[in-house]
Amino acid sequence: MHSLRTKITTLMVCVVVIAVIVASLTSVLFIRKKEYTESQQLLLLLCKTGEGNLDYYFNSVEQSVSDLADYTKGRIKGLEEAQLAAHVEEVRSEFDRVVGRTNGVYTYYYRIDPDVSDTVKGFWYTNLDKNGFKEHEPTDITMYDTQDTSQLVWFTVPKYQREAIWLPPYYTDSLKNVKVISYNVPIIWRNRFVGVIGIEIDYKTVAEQVGSIRLYENGYAFLTDDDGRLIYHPRIDMADLTPETTPKTPEGLLSNVTFTTYMFDGTKKTAAWQGLSNGMRLYVSVPESETDGDWQRLVRYIIIASAAVVVLSVVLTYVVTMHITKPLKQLTEAARQADQGHYDFTLEYHGRDEVGTLTNTFKHMAEHMKAHISDLNKRANVDALTSVRNKGAFTNYIDDMQSKMKEKPEKTEYAIGVFDCDDLKTVNDQYGHDKGDIYLKTASRLICRIFQHSPVFRIGGDEFSVILRNDDFRNREELAAAFEKEAREISAAAKNRWEEIHVAMGIAVYDPGQDHSVIDTVRRADKFMYANKKVHKDQK
Repeated sequence: MHSLRTKITTLMVCVVVIAVIVASLTSVLFIRKKEYTESQQLLLLLCKTGEGNLDYYFNSVEQSVSDLADYTKGRIKGLEEAQLAAHVEEVRSEFDRVVGRTNGVYTYYYRIDPDVSDTVKGFWYTNLDKNGFKEHEPTDITMYDTQDTSQLVWFTVPKYQREAIWLPPYYTDSLKNVKVISYNVPIIWRNRFVGVIGIEIDYKTVAEQVGSIRLYENGYAFLTDDDGRLIYHPRIDMADLTPETTPKTPEGLLSNVTFTTYMFDGTKKTAAWQGLSNGMRLYVSVPESETDGDWQRLVRYIIIASAAVVVLSVVLTYVVTMHITKPLKQLTEAARQADQGHYDFTLEYHGRDEVGTLTNTFKHMAEHMKAHISDLNKRANVDALTSVRNKGAFTNYIDDMQSKMKEKPEKTEYAIGVFDCDDLKTVNDQYGHDKGDIYLKTASRLICRIFQHSPVFRIGGDEFSVILRNDDFRNREELAAAFEKEAREISAAAKNRWEEIHVAMGIAVYDPGQDHSVIDTVRRADKFMYANKKVHKDQK
C-alpha cells in the first residue's frame, strides 16, 4: 500500500508534468508562430524596400523616354528627307537635356526606320567611360533582317509590337562586352512607324542594386522577367547567357502567392517576391534552415528547462509548486504579447532555477528581436551618410499623406521643397568622394537647421526634399530666404571648395486645383528647383 506522501508526491509530479508540458507546448507554438511571422516580415520588408528603389529607378528611365517620345512626335512636320533631317537636329538638344537629369544612362538613341529614309539615320550617344555622352556611329540597320525580332531587338521588337517595352539584358550592337537593359518606345506618326527612341542602362547598375540585398548568412535577392526568365542571380554566372539560354526560375516561384518555398541546389528555401512596375519580379530568398534556427534553439532550451522542472518536482513541496506557477503564467503572458508584436513586457521572476533560466532566455530573445527590428527599421528608413530619412522613407511618407488627403483635399495645407547640390560631381572629381561627402553633409545640416520643424529626406545622390507643414509651411518664404542667406554666408566664409554650399531650391505649395496627388506637388517643386538651378548657372 502506497503512503500518503507517495500519493501526494505522485499527484504533484503528475500535475507538474502536465503543467510543464502545457506551458512548454504553448511557448513553442507561440515562439514558432512569431518567429515564422517575423521571418516573413523581414523577407517582405527587404523585398518591398528593394522593389521601391528599383521602381524609382526604372520609372525615372521610363518617364524620360516617354517625355522624349511625346516631344519627338509633336515635332514631326513630314517624312521627306529634308524634313526628317531638320526634325532630327531639332530634337537632338532635348534628348541631351532630358537624359542629363536621368541617372545611370549608358546610351540613348533615336533611330529612323530605313523603310522611311535610307539617308537620315538618327543619332546614337554613349557614355562608356562615365565622363559624358559622346556621339557614336549608328548601327547599320540595313545589314540585319528587320523582320527577325531575335536580331537587333531594341529596334525590331518595338517596331512589330508597336508599344513601349522593357527588354531583358542583351549585348548592345557594335559595343563589345557591354550588357545593357533598355526601355524603347516606337515613334508612330499618322499610323506609320517612323523609328525607335530608347535608353540603355548598364546591366551592372541593376545587378549591384539587387546584389546588395542580403538576409541572414546565405540569403540573397534575384530578378526575373514577367515570363520567369532570370535577369540577375548572384549564384549564377549570366555573363554569356542569351535570352534563349537563360534558365527559368526554379519550380514553385511563378505563383501569385507572396511567400513560397522551393528547392535550389538541394536546399529548401523560403522566398518573398514583389512585382516591379515594368513587369519584372524581385525575389528575396533565404534557406529555411536559417529562418528556423532561432526558434528551434528556443525549443531545445524549453525542453531542457522543462525536463529539469520535472526532475525537481519529485522533491518539491506544494508550496514550491505554487511558487513555480506564478512565473510560468508570466512567461506564458509574455509569449502571448510577443506573438502580438509587443516586447515591452515585464518578467519579475529572477530566481536562479530553470524557470529563471527560461525567463532570462525569453527576455534576451525579446530584447534581441526589439534591437533587430529597430536596427532594420533604421537601416530601411535612414540615409547612412547624412542621417536624414532616405528615399524609401520619403515614398512611404508621401503615400501616407496621400491616403489621409483623400477625404478633404481642399482643406490640406502643405508645401514640398526639393534641393539639389550643385557641382557635386565636380567636387567628387576634383577633390575626391570623401570631400563630396563633406559637401553633402554640410548642405544636409543647413537644410535640417533652417527647416527644423519639417521632415528632411535624401531622395537621390545629391537631392534632398522637405515636407513643410504647420509653422514651417506658413513661414516658408522667410525660411527660404534664410536658407539662401546662410548658404551665401557659409560659402563666403569657407576656405575650401567642398566647404561651400551651392544648393538649388524649389518649393511648391499644394494646389488642389492642379495637384491630383502629392507626387504632382513634388514634380512641380522639382521643376522650380531646376529653374532655380538654371538661374545659379546663369549667374556664374
